Amino acid sequence: MKALLVVTHDGQNLHPQMLSVVSAVKQLTKDYDCVVLGYQCSAVAQQAAQLPGVGLVYHVENSALANGMAENMVDALHPMMTDYDIMIFASNTFSKNILPRLAVSLDISPVTDVASIVDQDTFKRPIYAGNAIATVKTKQAKNILSIRTASFMPCDFDLHASTSIKSLSVQIHRDLSKFVGLESSASDRPDLSSAKRVVSGGRGLGSSENFSLIEDLAKCLGAAVGASRAAVDAGFVPNDYQVGQTGKIISPDIYIAIGISGAVQHLAGMKDARIIIAIDKDEDAPIFQVADYGLVADLFDAVPELQAYVTKRSRD
Repeated sequence: MKALLVVTHDGQNLHPQMLSVVSAVKQLTKDYDCVVLGYQCSAVAQQAAQLPGVGLVYHVENSALANGMAENMVDALHPMMTDYDIMIFASNTFSKNILPRLAVSLDISPVTDVASIVDQDTFKRPIYAGNAIATVKTKQAKNILSIRTASFMPCDFDLHASTSIKSLSVQIHRDLSKFVGLESSASDRPDLSSAKRVVSGGRGLGSSENFSLIEDLAKCLGAAVGASRAAVDAGFVPNDYQVGQTGKIISPDIYIAIGISGAVQHLAGMKDARIIIAIDKDEDAPIFQVADYGLVADLFDAVPELQAYVTKRSRD
């Protein structure tokens, strides 16, 4: 089986999620190549060449690919499927934008959010917010997969690799849509999708002003900031903070849930964390059923005390 891995990147750096995807790919086949699509992103191609076991890196450069427009990306990827049995993406917002269009254009039924690989034709994926696992067997000649990165341990770069990089040119003539602009908030905090430590707040914080407790603690710990859907819906924080079934699915080393009851929707996004710490005043909150460590306390007392302790330890 010959596989093509589609690299997620920001134009300058390969996304850390790709190291988890490679771990999944290596369980599936030893014969895989990578493709980096974008504009002025040769640095990413160089990083992709250091992924362990990669045979060849395609660098597809075109100004029409600069902003990740789905239609343009599909035009570039469609002809490449001719030489491969399977095309693999990380399961993220990048792939969710592109993968359905690509699957339709190739007349392939994709297998998404793969959490386990049984064999080359059989995969396991979570359904019903992770409360059940479906085993899917495909009989298609070619397949498209997206990998649930939280389910696979990241591998290490092969710094001694000498993988070849092949530049490709593509012709893209699309005028149905155009890139208007990108609005994003600058932050010096770690990226939520790949952070090793995450501090999340829920509805128990009561207001957006009180959510600063979470942000201050995260800063002390060098952690990313997350939130439950209830906190996002209440307007405490923006949508991109959301952890859960309809938000980000993450697997940090440490996840601290503060004022979060632990609804099924939220648990689906963080239950793969290595260590889960919960702080809530309701001793019957469902979050304590999955937590490795739980503290039944008023968060407005516990969080300042925890922050003071962390600050003191860092000084010592």
